[in-house]
Amino acid sequence: MSESFDIAVIGAGPGGFRAAKRCAKKGAAVAIIEREYLGGTCLNWGCIPSKALLSSAHVLLSARQAAQIGIDIPSAEPNWPNIQQRKDAIVTGFRKAMAGSAKAGNLTVFQGQATVTAPNQITIDAGDQTTDIKAEKIILATGSEPIELPSIPFDGQVVISSKEVLSLPEVPQSLAIVGGGVIGCEMACVYAAMGTQVTIIEALPQLVPMEDEWVARILQRDFKKLGITSLTGCKVTSVDKSAAPAKVILEDGQTIEAQKVLVSVGRKSSIDPRIVANLALEMKGPSVVVNEKLETNVPGVYAIGDLVGTTFLAHGATAEANIAAENATGGNRTIADYSLIPRVIFTFPEIASIGMSEQTCQNNGIDIAVGKGFFKANGRSVAQNETAGQIRVIRDKAADKIVGVTMIGFMATEFVTLAAAMIGTRGRLDEITYPHPTISETLEEAIEDAYA
Repeated sequence: MSESFDIAVIGAGPGGFRAAKRCAKKGAAVAIIEREYLGGTCLNWGCIPSKALLSSAHVLLSARQAAQIGIDIPSAEPNWPNIQQRKDAIVTGFRKAMAGSAKAGNLTVFQGQATVTAPNQITIDAGDQTTDIKAEKIILATGSEPIELPSIPFDGQVVISSKEVLSLPEVPQSLAIVGGGVIGCEMACVYAAMGTQVTIIEALPQLVPMEDEWVARILQRDFKKLGITSLTGCKVTSVDKSAAPAKVILEDGQTIEAQKVLVSVGRKSSIDPRIVANLALEMKGPSVVVNEKLETNVPGVYAIGDLVGTTFLAHGATAEANIAAENATGGNRTIADYSLIPRVIFTFPEIASIGMSEQTCQNNGIDIAVGKGFFKANGRSVAQNETAGQIRVIRDKAADKIVGVTMIGFMATEFVTLAAAMIGTRGRLDEITYPHPTISETLEEAIEDAYA
């Protein structure tokens, strides 16, 4: 006889795990099914391991620059095996913590490949055994996978994805990165710090194409200081692996030699085709179509996170999880404004933005005033020897309110949340007191300038 649950969540990444816990707190009997490890891509092959590597890289660069702040460090060299061990220990630790949290939250965890065979019916294939369960409602949170270019297929050895690049056994002498988005630029920082000769090849006219041009300009300038070569407006046609190092061939005929080639041109939604077929899910390309309540075309079946292709951000998935969990347990909530979900990139320097960008405002014909604050004029930034970057605050003149904030600089990913609280408000200086000396005062300067 099949075990029955009120709700089954397929996928235990940030979104799925949050949704399962929220539903359980509402009193529902919840099953959560994960085919590999709790935490999904984010914990195991994404956010957490990449930030562990970036942390090591940042300390290494700081040590090399210590003389600039009066500290003599004879040498600073990476111990790659130890860096990898630390990263793996962090991931393993969080996996165990999630397992404990699941138990404490009364979640029933199944490991295996889940297939929805019919509405309310799920089969879990764990290899050596198969389990059938029933669920009144289902939340799909099966995440995404790296996009593979047909002309440069992954081989896991020379042409690698965002998964393999986190666990290379040795630091490569050279690395070509196809795609100058979030993953490509973050990994460029890691390996450049380790001593790798890094070349980023981006087909569009700038790095981080989702951000304003001025952000990309500052980033590329600082990348040059790190020894990173940025080739924008360039397309890769093929990779010749017949000899080592491989040759990356560009559309204009130029070739770049590299031991490893990271293809990081984005991610796409991922779901077992059998689930799509058996439920007759409405799709838009690889993504599942949902309404404002995150319900699919099948009543009682919800979808969240990368699977719906809205943000491709872990915190975007958790925001959607809150909505789906509420509705799956009898609520009636709709998704909030997606522009209010912060966009963060953990490069050197960091990038963070929220609300509308300058380019978006211009495209929509909004008359704006742009205020600027500079890290090089901030006391804490100078004392910290982290002076690269600036903050821009965008004010809608007609509505006299802040509609967007973009920042690039040290700790930007941490205090973008402060900027989030200002969107839709006047954000005047007399409403908020900024402690001194802090980097957040750069935001204060930008707001003051926006209202000048």
